[in-house]
Amino acid sequence: MTVDITELARTETEIEGLVVLTLKQVRDERGTVREFFRASAYADGPFAEVGAWQQINVTETARGGIRGLHGEAMTKLVACVSGEAFGAYLDARPDSSSYGKVVTIALTPGIQVLVPAGVCNGFQAVTDCQYLYCFNDEWRPGMAGTAFTPLDGALGIDWPVPIDAGDPAQISVKDASAAKFSASGGS
Repeated sequence: MTVDITELARTETEIEGLVVLTLKQVRDERGTVREFFRASAYADGPFAEVGAWQQINVTETARGGIRGLHGEAMTKLVACVSGEAFGAYLDARPDSSSYGKVVTIALTPGIQVLVPAGVCNGFQAVTDCQYLYCFNDEWRPGMAGTAFTPLDGALGIDWPVPIDAGDPAQISVKDASAAKFSASGGS
């Protein structure tokens, strides 16, 4: 039996605290086992503040669907567990050294992104996909946070699937009509 092991790897991005992870993976003829989370591997650096996950959500999104850009007052660990997505992250923290920066990341199974509190997270399903969110706090109506439309052309996000802003199967009215970051004094 042939066994191929990929070790956990971390990559910093242009957004302060936004980290991309390649998961530890063991592949053989039967398939792949991925370590989605191991406390000891996430105990230092930007993960030291995360603590125990308080809520975990999974979305199922059809190809072309967009969710976000949402920046709640909690840290998120996000990943595509099946299919492929295009992640977009906007630093909306006014006191951050990377305020206004946008980073995009191709998300496939085995890739995670640690999203700091106040950094907006959004994604578009490139194929039908399941997208997992781990939160270090429980979501509550009215909790602190911000949201911006992912359709703000000034952000320079090159969404891979054409968007029909009037199609509720592709983007919610709430996300399509959210404020433009560029109109808020950012970017």
